Amino acid sequence: MANYLKHFASLFTPQKEKARSDQVINNAGGFVFELDMWAKLDRWLILGCEGGSYYASERKMTLDNAKTLTECLAADGVRTVKRIVEISEAGRAPKNEPAIFALAIAAGSADPTTRKAALTALPVICRTGTHLFHFACDVEGFRKWGRGLRTAIGSWYNTKSADKVAYQAVKFQQRDGFSHRDLLRLAHPKAASAQHNAVFRWIVGGAEAIAKESGKGGALSYADLPELIRGFEMSRSAKDVKELCSLIWEYKLTHEMILSDWKNSVEVWGALLEDMPVTAMIRSLAKMTQVGLLKPMSDASRKVVSVLSDEGRIRKARVHPVALLSALKVYQQGHGQKGSLTWSPVREIVDALDSAFYASFKAIEPTGKRHLLALDVSGSMTCGEIAGVPGLTPRVASSAMAMVTARTEAAFSVVGFTGTLTSLDISPRQRLDDVLKKVDNLSFGSTDCSLPMTWALKNKVDVDTFVVYTDNETWSGAVHPFQALREYRQKTGRAAKLIVVGMTATGFTIADPNDAGMMDVVGFDTAAPQIMADFARA
Repeated sequence: MANYLKHFASLFTPQKEKARSDQVINNAGGFVFELDMWAKLDRWLILGCEGGSYYASERKMTLDNAKTLTECLAADGVRTVKRIVEISEAGRAPKNEPAIFALAIAAGSADPTTRKAALTALPVICRTGTHLFHFACDVEGFRKWGRGLRTAIGSWYNTKSADKVAYQAVKFQQRDGFSHRDLLRLAHPKAASAQHNAVFRWIVGGAEAIAKESGKGGALSYADLPELIRGFEMSRSAKDVKELCSLIWEYKLTHEMILSDWKNSVEVWGALLEDMPVTAMIRSLAKMTQVGLLKPMSDASRKVVSVLSDEGRIRKARVHPVALLSALKVYQQGHGQKGSLTWSPVREIVDALDSAFYASFKAIEPTGKRHLLALDVSGSMTCGEIAGVPGLTPRVASSAMAMVTARTEAAFSVVGFTGTLTSLDISPRQRLDDVLKKVDNLSFGSTDCSLPMTWALKNKVDVDTFVVYTDNETWSGAVHPFQALREYRQKTGRAAKLIVVGMTATGFTIADPNDAGMMDVVGFDTAAPQIMADFARA
């Protein structure tokens, strides 16, 4: 008797065939569901697309996401700008560059209301001089320097106090082919105060311009400049380390303000560490270790550990988990991804970075539900970079995300899957860098995102919430993931839920949009763990 069922069935469909009319084909040739344009926008604003993916180049992914952004702007420009602001201001994204690029596109919109909203949002999204330089570079691809843009740039400077403008001017001096001098010359802002005027004159002409005007009996003198600029100027002519350290302490200078000739001095880095901002400290751990400031059981190391252990300070500084994960991954290996800098990692600092990663997410109440944390470790997850961090592939990053849930929930199991599924001996008691290494060394192959559900059914594993970390490029299974979940529910009698954590900025998801028991979230969105817990608990 012929077995026609193997060729056609409505309950079980191979992933390379369309199971429903609302499915679309992904980059791997499998059929999945398409995110709506607002969900696509969120995923791109949070994850970006640096390095591209296994199936798509960085250029193609950028073009695809830019198309989504223009569709959102055409549908509702003000809503789009508001969403860009919400994600950027809340610190939900590892990097601000996607939001800045999106704002530049909005600022070049043909719709005057959208342009106005974008330019009004400029100081909210571009919080530092570096952000402003990025925006100035990007916006030139979408519009000319008209009155509205010049006014917005001028307002960026005038709405800050003169002291804050001075800080931006000496810390973030130039980037992307722009300097503060260039932008002030383009914008021609009328200074908001006499002190603003002095800062502007110093930015454009340097100390010589102030001295020259003062010598001619002009209104400006060196005393009109904020103390930080005066301290910065004195540091340029410091005669020895002792003098420079005194200036660092007195004027609270940062390492960006110090001449590179002094940056191999342990005394200088010791002085800088006294009032070093949290983010700058995390970025400077390798250098401070290399010069000999950070050593086992040293006072400097204890200070760093104290800062990294202060959950309130980590959150107040809006340190993104990816920044800490990147620092942990690089610092513990003892050498950079580029260059020749090497160091001997200090154990207590590695441990503190590990703890700080978890602290950077908001505290989450355990749900009491049974979670199956399923990591897509297929070949496509080994390509691309999360937020452009070298070596931080979607595959490695997904294990770090899973550990956030594992640290919170008492009942969980972790599995890795490609075309087959393997239970992973991973514990939240392990240090995160050990977990990352274990996952990174797994073999990989094709992608079948239905495996967590079919495995749980076959092995009679009770699961309340399946959490699948994936790029959604599934294609090799004999059944679609949503069909596998449906079968699990029917045969076990459990109303199991599915959370899909998208780890790349593609527009696909395996979550059925018509099923209230399935949800798609963005990987490394700082809001994701709380959203996931609320969904699992409901």
